[in-house]
Amino acid sequence: MLRRREFLRAAGAGVLAGAGALGFGGCGRAGGGPDGDLRIVLANHVWSTAIRKRIGEFEDLTHRRVLVSTMTADQLSSTYTVKLNASAPDVDVMMYRPLQEQLLFARNGWLADLTDRVGADTEYAWPDMQAGVRERVTTEGRVFGVPIVTERPTLYYRRDLVPDGRPPATLEELFQTALRLHDPAAGLTGFAGRGQRNGAVSMFSSYLYSFGGDFIVDGRSGIAAPEAIAAYEYYGRLLREAGPLGVSNMSLEQITPIFAQGKAAFAIDADAVYRNFVDPATSLVGDRTGFAPFPAGPAGSRPFNIPSWGLAINAFSERRDAAWEFLRWATSPTTVLAQQRDGVPGARTSAWQDANALAAFPPDLAASMAAGSATGVPRDRPDVVQVGRARDIVGRPMIAAILGEDVAAEARDASSELEDFLARDARQRRI
Repeated sequence: MLRRREFLRAAGAGVLAGAGALGFGGCGRAGGGPDGDLRIVLANHVWSTAIRKRIGEFEDLTHRRVLVSTMTADQLSSTYTVKLNASAPDVDVMMYRPLQEQLLFARNGWLADLTDRVGADTEYAWPDMQAGVRERVTTEGRVFGVPIVTERPTLYYRRDLVPDGRPPATLEELFQTALRLHDPAAGLTGFAGRGQRNGAVSMFSSYLYSFGGDFIVDGRSGIAAPEAIAAYEYYGRLLREAGPLGVSNMSLEQITPIFAQGKAAFAIDADAVYRNFVDPATSLVGDRTGFAPFPAGPAGSRPFNIPSWGLAINAFSERRDAAWEFLRWATSPTTVLAQQRDGVPGARTSAWQDANALAAFPPDLAASMAAGSATGVPRDRPDVVQVGRARDIVGRPMIAAILGEDVAAEARDASSELEDFLARDARQRRI
C-alpha cells in the first residue's frame, strides 16, 4: 500500500498526464476481505463518465482491481436502501446525494465517519473544499462524505430568439419574453422547466429564495408565507402559460430534449449538465445557445449553490482503507483540477481560481457559474431526514399553481402538513 504522501503525489502526476481507459490492470484479488476488489457504485452523471476514464490509473497506482456499477439516481437510492439495511459489505464506495440522503444514511449508521481522515491529511487539503459544500457533508460536526460535483441553476437561452442577444436579467423580464415567444402552433415553447411535484422542488428553490422565501424558517414551515406564495404563483404561471404540454409530469430528462431539439426559447436547469443541452451529437441548437445567471426576483438573484453529488464509504465495507484511498485520489486537488479542466465543475476553491479550468467552459457559462457561486444558497430542498416526503409536501402548491388552482389555500394546507412533518423529523435527526 502506498504511503499517503507518495500516493497523492503519484495520483496528481498520473491524472494531469492524461486519461486512461477503464481497465483491470491491477493485481488485487477478487472476492471479499481487505485485499479484495474495490467495488464502486456510481450514478449516471458527467462526473462518473469522466472518472471512469481514469480509473485505470488508480488501479496501476494501488495494484487493486476496481469494479464499477453505474445506475440512475433512483436505482442508486433503492440499491443502497436494500443493501445497507442488510449491512451488506459488497459496496465499498458510494456515490450519493448529500442533500437528499446524508441525514438519513448517517442516522442509520450506514456511512463511515471520515472526520479524522479528512482532517489529519494536510496534503489532501480539506479546507480547500468550498465552505458551503463542506457544511453539506457534515452532520453534527462529523464528516460523512466528500463532495465531487457542485452545481447552480443557469438560464439557457436561444441567442437567435432573444432581442439584441440580451438575456432576461429579472424573473419578470423572463416571463414576459417567454410568453411573447411562446408559439405552440409553430412548435416553439417559451420556457422549458421542471414541473414534476417531487423532482421540480430542487430547481424551484431558486425562485423561492429569489422571492425572499424559504422552505423552513427557524424550524417552522415557511411555505405559506407571502413570499413563498408569490414564488409558487410565479413559477406556476410561467409553466402554465409559456411551458410545454404535460409539464407537471416533466423533470430534467424530459425538458433537456425539448430545448436541445430547438423547441424552447428558454430553460433553467443545472449548469453541471450543460453539455446535455449543447452536445452537437444530440442538440440542434448548441451553436445558438447562450448562458446567463439566474434572473433576479424581488429579493435579488439567489440561486442554490450545492454539492449535488458526493462520495461516501459504506460503514459495513471490509475495504474501508482502500475505499478512502479511492476518495483521496478521486477528490484530490490535482484530480479535481483535471476534471474541471475537462468541464466538470468541482468543489475545490483552488480549481475555481485556475484560469485554465474556467476556460473549459463557455465564457458566458463560466460567468453564470461565478455569479451563482457568489450569491448562492447552500441547499435546494428542505433540510430534513425524510427528504422525499418533504419534497412531496412542498411540491403541492407548485402543482396547484401550474394547474391554475388556489395556490394560497393549497400552500396553507401543505404548510400545516409540513409543520406536523417537521415535529416528527426533529425527533429523528440525532445520530
